Amino acid sequence: MPERTPKRPKRWRVKSPALPRQPFLGLALAAAAGIILADFFHVPASAWLPIGLVVCLCACGACYWPWLGSTYAVVGAAFFLLHAFHIEDTPGQRLAARLGERSRVVTATGVVMSEPKIATSGFATFLLKLKSIELEGINLPTSAACLVRWRGSPEFGDELKFLGSVEPIAPPRNPGEFDMRSYLARRDVLRSLFVRYPEDGVLLRHGGGNPILRVAQRSRAWMQRALCRGLDDAPDVQTFLNGIVLGLRHQTPEEIEEPFQQTGTLHLFAVAGLHVGIVARLLWMLGVVAQLPRKWATALIIPLLFFYSAVTGLHVSSVRAAVMSSVLLGAFLFERKAFVLNSLAAAAFFILCWDTNQLFSTGFQLSFAVVGAIVLLSDLPFRFLRRVSAPDAFLPKALLRGPRYWAHVAMEWLSRGASVSFAAFLGSLPLILWYFHLFTPISLVANLLVVPIAFFILAIALLSLLSATVLPWLSIVFNNANWCLAGLVLALVHFFAQVPGGHYYAEHPQWPKNEFARMTVLDVGPGAAVHLRTHKKEWLFDCGSARDYERILRPYLHATGVNQLNGLFLTHGDSLHIGGAVALLGDFPRLRLIDNPTIDRSIVHQRLRNIFERDRTRLRGAIAGVRFQL
Repeated sequence: MPERTPKRPKRWRVKSPALPRQPFLGLALAAAAGIILADFFHVPASAWLPIGLVVCLCACGACYWPWLGSTYAVVGAAFFLLHAFHIEDTPGQRLAARLGERSRVVTATGVVMSEPKIATSGFATFLLKLKSIELEGINLPTSAACLVRWRGSPEFGDELKFLGSVEPIAPPRNPGEFDMRSYLARRDVLRSLFVRYPEDGVLLRHGGGNPILRVAQRSRAWMQRALCRGLDDAPDVQTFLNGIVLGLRHQTPEEIEEPFQQTGTLHLFAVAGLHVGIVARLLWMLGVVAQLPRKWATALIIPLLFFYSAVTGLHVSSVRAAVMSSVLLGAFLFERKAFVLNSLAAAAFFILCWDTNQLFSTGFQLSFAVVGAIVLLSDLPFRFLRRVSAPDAFLPKALLRGPRYWAHVAMEWLSRGASVSFAAFLGSLPLILWYFHLFTPISLVANLLVVPIAFFILAIALLSLLSATVLPWLSIVFNNANWCLAGLVLALVHFFAQVPGGHYYAEHPQWPKNEFARMTVLDVGPGAAVHLRTHKKEWLFDCGSARDYERILRPYLHATGVNQLNGLFLTHGDSLHIGGAVALLGDFPRLRLIDNPTIDRSIVHQRLRNIFERDRTRLRGAIAGVRFQL
């Protein structure tokens, strides 16, 4: 009788939950990898054609033998080639090679391709898309762009002719100073054109440039006038409303913008997912009121979101939000389920197709890091907070009535807001520390109060714009309501900016050095500003002029991680040495002051001494033979 083979034990297979397909996530990561490799390993123009043929052959092979890894490899190689095409042998590089490294007098003709920024000195700064440049009697056609400074009043799309001096863009000369040269090089802008006199610029014609952007610029000017109607006596509120609604951040003065930066609420001035999401929500509510079908409402909202992005300047954050919202709303048109993370990756993929250099911009990195952190990290703390703050677990929610119901709703809202704020804080923390040297724990609280008010400000602003042409008096009523809310936001932000420990600046991590003292002499021209760090004490010898303090000394102190100065030594009495002292004392109120007691006729020095007497500031005179313990 044959032996019976023992039965094999049953193996229980645990089926893992099917994850949703999110193809754009892998495509975006492959595109980013290809761009980074192309930026580190430069490819000459002679190798573009062979690499392109190899990519085409690999793409054909991937079509016949489909495999996920081969698809990502082809996408990465394609973006490697695309980024190499963007950064090698560009029009800007060819023009820079032709002009050389010294200043040259040229006659340039081109079209204004960016919104001009008018400084207090009257000079307008903008990008000019060149058509031709005349050098030493030779007319050179070119499509490069250059940075222009001209004491005139240009508009977007104007075709202008200039006589000026073109020169390389200067690199930063001090630590912490913004590197304009590297920023513009990513946009293929390698030369600046300085036009000294207004008559050296001639307007050839209006109405050039992209017609869609031109219409968007005119629409923004009309919206700006409509939102500021009836608010002539409140310039701070005007700049705040223009910044939060229209993204006009460059019009915001430093004293208004800095508290928002210190409280982690500066994103209100950058039209991004918050603004586009609120606008999309409001447009959806209007579609519901108008009883539009869901597909018709979606078809109308998507182009309006892109138009709003164009009105606010086509910044990366607004384009990302518009693309992401369009992908989510497009699911209604095709009756497909949309996934937020896949929509975010799709927005990144399409933006990189448009411009691969956007991967290295601060706005691109912050925008996608914050939204990605919210998508991935906000649910876990929300579930924890909701469980902690939940009412009796044995009591069904349907039985909640009266105050207990509203308390439950309020705690749900606070839990969701706190979770989103915490996730956004974690996502932005490494980049904020690296780029802005800033740590803002107060943002966890400030955003909980400021962001809901921003929703009502944007909603009222939309109602003001809708009623501006039909009922102008009603628009003024809405604007005055926004005046109240904007004043409340400014008061809250200034309050949170003054909270001790709410923010502080941090220096980039360095290897520990056994140094007794470190002295940094800043380049402020004929003035002086010297920083001395010894035994964890921070001293300044002079502070430069008022302009030098705003542009050079303050960014340097932030980048060096100086949160409190121990003392200020005033060696001279002229404005080039002590002109920035008033602003410095406003930023660092508690410090030792050592003044030069020599009698002089400096108006700046006399005004500063009057401030010392008014505030009863303790001074010590720098007399020969006196020792100071630093």
